[in-house]
Amino acid sequence: MVCLDICLAPLKLITMLLTKPRMKRRLCYLFKLEEGRFGQLTYLRIYEGVIRKGDFIININTGKKIKVPRLVRMHSDEMEDIQEAHAGQIVAVFGVDCASGDTFTDGSVRYTMTSMNVPEPVMSLAISPVSKDSGGQFSKALNRFQKEDPTFRVGLDAESSQTIISGMGELHLDIYVERIRREYKVDATVGKPRVNFRETVTQRANFDYLHKKQTGGQGQYGRVCGYVEPLPHGSPTKFEFENMIVGQAIPSNFIPAIEKGFKEAANSGSLIGHPVENIRIILTDGASHAVDSSELAFKLAAIYAFRQCYAAAKPVILEPVMLVELKVPTEFQGTVTGDINKRKGVIVGNDQDGDDSVITANVPLNNMFGYSTALRSMTQGKGEFTMEYKEHAPVSQDVQMQLVNTYKASKATE
Repeated sequence: MVCLDICLAPLKLITMLLTKPRMKRRLCYLFKLEEGRFGQLTYLRIYEGVIRKGDFIININTGKKIKVPRLVRMHSDEMEDIQEAHAGQIVAVFGVDCASGDTFTDGSVRYTMTSMNVPEPVMSLAISPVSKDSGGQFSKALNRFQKEDPTFRVGLDAESSQTIISGMGELHLDIYVERIRREYKVDATVGKPRVNFRETVTQRANFDYLHKKQTGGQGQYGRVCGYVEPLPHGSPTKFEFENMIVGQAIPSNFIPAIEKGFKEAANSGSLIGHPVENIRIILTDGASHAVDSSELAFKLAAIYAFRQCYAAAKPVILEPVMLVELKVPTEFQGTVTGDINKRKGVIVGNDQDGDDSVITANVPLNNMFGYSTALRSMTQGKGEFTMEYKEHAPVSQDVQMQLVNTYKASKATE
């Protein structure tokens, strides 16, 4: 018996029990992409039905209809061509444009299987090819890595127009920089890693903003009233907007523009310019003008209203905290523990595994740069560690002041 979490449309999650294969429909889950000698291999786990060479399947995530040109069963690094595969089997197909976590069916059902929880990236760095002639291979590498790894993101800095790669830590990004060089023969210039801080509010704050601008022609008029407050800890969403207006103080066709304005304002907090999350915006009142009100006017009113009340909501900076597990010879336990404390880490576990000590700690990612080298030095090369994202947590007051001052200094020089 197999238990699946299924999304019916985007927002409804159900659990489905598969007690026996249903032969009349197909259901497959893509869990891995790999660049092989013969092109991209797409690994599928078949949950229902039968897939045959030449069949058409539909990628529910993209809506694309795809033909299965070749079906293989993998044996280590060898592959065996097969004509069909049944429920419960893992197979690979060639030439399918897709991404990790996609669901494939025969089109008779319109649900997708929920994929693994993918955390937001916690570290970013700027990257560019040394030679402009390598731009094609550089782009090809980044596109492929994004499809293979949902925790690896690629974006463009709006101010500098630099390519930004983001991931789950320093080592994670280093691996992809090395793969670009090794697999695509592209030397890249890499900037200094940057931690992905966030901002949030800690208390409720009211706003009442009137955006009014008169020009020679049609003016701009929009008033928004309400409040911003923090979302409960552990809330599944990072931003909520709720229209609580009774009556027609603001025509309903302007409400989406107001929500868009608040979302845009939350993309960059005033403390250090990082996104603001875990907030709820409640719209309670407002005013409009029969001639001068427009979507643009209300969008701008929302942006300025957010900025108006942000300081009163007592904002704080959040930093990514990593769950770090170290395994070191017991003789180095004291040295390693002391170093974790210096990095403002909190020891949450200390166990013994033979002659080794296993230390578990929560450590701010901003204090973990270069830790691989430091650990090797402290343990004569005998220590090892793993690190994974745990949560974003408020920074200390002195760290917040330092980050704010650094941000202000950088803005002053622009």
